[in-house]
Amino acid sequence: MQSIDSKGFEVVDPLIMALLFAGLIGIDGFARTAGHEVWRPRGWAGTAILLGAGSLVLAVCAVLTGAWIPSLVFALSLATILTIGSNIKRQVLGEPLVFTDLSLIGAMFRHPQFYLSALRLWQRIVLPLGIAALLGILVLFSTSDLAIRIAAACLAAASAVLLAALLRLSHWRYLSLSPDLDRDVRRHGLIATLLVYWSLWRRADLLQTCPTLPLRGEANELVIIIQCESFADPVALFSELGEALPGLTRARDISWQSGRLMVSGFGAYTMRTEFGVLFGIPEEALGVRRFDPFLTADSMTTWALPNRLDPEEWNTIFVHPHDMRFYGRDRLMPAAGFDTIVGEDAFDPPAANDGRYVTDAALCDKLLELAQSREGSTLIYAVSIENHGPWAAESGGSAEGNTAGYMRLLKRSDAMLQRLIEALPRLQRSVVLCFFGDHRPSIPLVSAPGGERHTPYVVVRWQPDGSPVIGSESLRDLSPAELQTTILDAIGSRGG
Repeated sequence: MQSIDSKGFEVVDPLIMALLFAGLIGIDGFARTAGHEVWRPRGWAGTAILLGAGSLVLAVCAVLTGAWIPSLVFALSLATILTIGSNIKRQVLGEPLVFTDLSLIGAMFRHPQFYLSALRLWQRIVLPLGIAALLGILVLFSTSDLAIRIAAACLAAASAVLLAALLRLSHWRYLSLSPDLDRDVRRHGLIATLLVYWSLWRRADLLQTCPTLPLRGEANELVIIIQCESFADPVALFSELGEALPGLTRARDISWQSGRLMVSGFGAYTMRTEFGVLFGIPEEALGVRRFDPFLTADSMTTWALPNRLDPEEWNTIFVHPHDMRFYGRDRLMPAAGFDTIVGEDAFDPPAANDGRYVTDAALCDKLLELAQSREGSTLIYAVSIENHGPWAAESGGSAEGNTAGYMRLLKRSDAMLQRLIEALPRLQRSVVLCFFGDHRPSIPLVSAPGGERHTPYVVVRWQPDGSPVIGSESLRDLSPAELQTTILDAIGSRGG
């Protein structure tokens, strides 16, 4: 499998490269997209990036190990792991793997329950064992051959130069304006799409600072915004089998505005909806940054809702009964203008029969406590956590049991909304309450990606005497960014 040139330096056997290229093309062709579950070829540009990236991985491994065959096994295994991971994600969340998912690797170790629940038992066993075996092969079959390392270093340098040139082709410019994961994986392949999106993300232009003046609003006004985990309307989610939620029904009846929130994620990606509402920047303006806007949000903080308010008039509070390091909220929210951060340390741990997360009832207690104790105009943005999956089935693993497990927690979220509707009008101050779901749940055998993704939102306003302000044209579909505009309108319509 190896040959020595006239100068004594080992060169790469063409058979190694042929096996690498054939393996990569074959493996990457199995990455699934919407409506395409079988192998398909990719375009020339994506294939060239795939082969360049595979050559670079092969060469770097050979530099480290001094052996070509284990390096070949590693390169092909890595492509296989990415393809399998993408297909699992496609099945559960409705979209292929995207480069920003790799930024969550640290969070997977800190909060494994968020991610392992999406895997079947055999996948939880096979994937870590496969990775361990792969690393073991690299260690066991390493050599001290200097000639291989020199040849591999030359191959790595050539592959890196080629890959960098391919990623900067003008051919990719249109992707920065209208990225589409399914379309681009189908045309260019999974690995090429991962690398091209990452390259475009690194070179993306920053947005300008927010040009509008700070908003004062009405004196002593209270604004509470609740981003409710996996909150969906059961009637929309389960069709004729769904039962109407009393809190949501009541909120719609007295709403200033309500409708469908057209979120882009399914079963996950809370940060996309959260960013849209908090920062008010539409996904179309973000380009490839839309897939995890929190990664670059620190460059757009002038658009954040608290920073849109007059700091001399407003107290701003961010509440989330969970680890604030998740998505970097501990750093981002103060930069976004929140004066006070209320995290999981402000809540008692959930009781044994309450589940693994702080309950929505405890969150409601904290919101009412803050609303009653803060004087002056106050904005509170809260993120709930109790209704995070997986949802324990009420009986076995049937569709009915899984639905019942979800509904049990959904009704607790609705009870929080109902409680707030009853308590907030009694505060004798102008109040705006905005309540919305961050994404639909991914429930095995019940709720799968591929259909509609919208969640409900309601905006309710009360006068100081407790009477609701009913909107004249209250039913509207909004994007998360448009919901921020609606909230600002609700504040500014009574202020100076």
